[in-house]
Amino acid sequence: MNLALRFLGVGGAQAVELGSSNAVLERDGRPLLAIDCGPEGLTAFLERYAAIPEALFITHAHMDHVGGLERLFYRAYFDPQRRGRVRLYVPLGVIGVLHDRLATYPNAIAEGSGNFWDAFQLIPVLRGFWHDGLWFAVFPVRHHAPGSASGIGLRGSFVWTGDTRPIPEVLAHYGSGSELIAHDCTLHGNPSHTGVEDLEREYPAELRRRFVLYHYGSAADGAALRARGHRVAAQGDLFALAAPQPAEDAGRG
Repeated sequence: MNLALRFLGVGGAQAVELGSSNAVLERDGRPLLAIDCGPEGLTAFLERYAAIPEALFITHAHMDHVGGLERLFYRAYFDPQRRGRVRLYVPLGVIGVLHDRLATYPNAIAEGSGNFWDAFQLIPVLRGFWHDGLWFAVFPVRHHAPGSASGIGLRGSFVWTGDTRPIPEVLAHYGSGSELIAHDCTLHGNPSHTGVEDLEREYPAELRRRFVLYHYGSAADGAALRARGHRVAAQGDLFALAAPQPAEDAGRG
């Protein structure tokens, strides 16, 4: 089993030229799990894999991370082979906001009688979930309001922080091995995102060497992050991952 993490997009909400920040965990070159589904992210997924995603994890409900779900609804709902079978793993604290933003319109389809959730298999998650024989840990991050966003990790392989302020205590647990750590970072931090000075202040150098930075504001910002010695993802980049821990060990947290 060969795992890799592909960045379909790396930009912040306004950096549409860099693509919505989302990724795909690939196994043996095929998509296993998509992370988030922004408007440009779904387009990039369709162009890369020539099919809709079969399973997605949603970190939070900002539209640059979920705005592609309406299009995905139509693609799945009107396909008898896919309707109700697209797995949507969503943290408990995100489900209500996601429902309010995307699923409350009274007629999801013009013909009526269809609900937004009919297209998906919604799987609420708290500490983690099983997908295709692998245990994925889910953990809260620091994004604007408590409980509003989560990260995801596959112990031994990777950690995806999602949009967050620095979370050293979380990564000390979920990224304590040799995992590749995909971390939100831009030049200037704010209540929802990590700035590069925050990153350099909060994390030791030995941990930062495993970081791959994404969700930055422009190509120039990405170049500035690289100039400071950081590894920065570009749209389409693929990173090989180490094999995950055995499931009986990984499921402990």
